[in-house]
Amino acid sequence: MTKALGIAVCACLVPCILCAVEASNRYRSPRNPERKIRQSTELIVLHTTEAPARSSLNKLSERGEAHFCVTEEGAVYRIVDRDREAFHAGRSMWNGKEDVDKFSIGIECVGYHDKPMPSVQLNAIRDLVAELKTMYRLNDSQVVCHSHVAYGAPNKWQKKNHRGRKRCGMLFAMPSVRSQLGLKTKPKIDRDVQAKRLTVGDDYLRKVLYGNVDTMRQYYASAPAKPAPKEEPKSGIFSWFRSSAKPSAPKTSSKPKTVAGTFKAPPQSLAELKAQGFKQVGVVTKEVTASKLVGARWNRADTYYTIRNKVIPGNTINPSKIEIGMAIWIKK
Repeated sequence: MTKALGIAVCACLVPCILCAVEASNRYRSPRNPERKIRQSTELIVLHTTEAPARSSLNKLSERGEAHFCVTEEGAVYRIVDRDREAFHAGRSMWNGKEDVDKFSIGIECVGYHDKPMPSVQLNAIRDLVAELKTMYRLNDSQVVCHSHVAYGAPNKWQKKNHRGRKRCGMLFAMPSVRSQLGLKTKPKIDRDVQAKRLTVGDDYLRKVLYGNVDTMRQYYASAPAKPAPKEEPKSGIFSWFRSSAKPSAPKTSSKPKTVAGTFKAPPQSLAELKAQGFKQVGVVTKEVTASKLVGARWNRADTYYTIRNKVIPGNTINPSKIEIGMAIWIKK
C-alpha cells in the first residue's frame, strides 16, 4: 500500500465526530519542535488564564504552556501540537504520578476561576473536549480542572512539603459548568490525599472539587446548550490539522434556555437583555468612560457591554477593548 493510499484509507476510517473543531495557528509556539512526543494521554486538564486574552495568548505561545487556548469569543488557538508535551500543569500529581504534563492535554480558557464564562466560550470548550475525548478514548471523569492535579510549593507561611491544591480552573469542577460542557461525571475522591501523598490545604476548594459547592449555578441552566450542527468532513484532510486566520465561533441559540427551578442563562442579544430587565445607562465616549457611567460595576458579571450586536459580560471584557460607542447595560 502506498503512503498516499494509506493516508486516504485512514481518513475514511476516522469518525465524523473528529471533524468538529477548527483551530488557528496564529499563536503556535516556537517551542513546539523541541517538545517530546507524549507516551500516553490519560487526562484533559482545563485551566483558567486569570488574565485577558492577548497577554495570555502571547505568554502561552512564548513558553509553550498549553496545547490549546479558547477565548471569550469562542476562538480556538493551537499552541503546542496535541501529541507533544506542553508545560501546562506545573507542580502536579494525579493518582501518585507526578509531572502531569507527560500524560495530559492542557486547555487554557481565557477567564477566571471564580467568574462565569460566556455561553459561546463554553460551547467551544465543549466541542474541543468532545473531539479530544473521542481521539484519546477518555471518559468524562478524565476531564479535570487544574485544581484536581496541581499543588503548591512550600512558602514562608507553610513549611510542609506542599500546601495543597490550587484554585486554577476550579469552576470546571462545578456541576452546572460541567453540564454545559456535556460532562456527566467527575472524579469522586482525591486519591493522593486519601493515600496521604498530599494533604488538604484549602478546605473550600476541597468542597468545590469533591463536594456540592457550585457558585456558578445561578448563571447556567442545568441542561447543556444544544451542540452546533456538525459540518461534513472535507475530503483528504483531518480537521484537526486545518487552520484559519479568524476562527469562527460556534453557533448558539438566540433564546435563553431555562429549566424549571433554575436561573436564566446569561443574555446573548439585545432582546434578551431587555427581556431580563437590563436597562441601558449610557454609551462610552472619549469623555465618558465605563467607570464614569457605572463606577465599580464596570467589570461585574451583571454588567453588559453591547456593540455591533455583540453582548459582552463585564467580568470577561478586556479593559483595552472597551470601545467608543459601546453601550452599557445594568439592572437598576
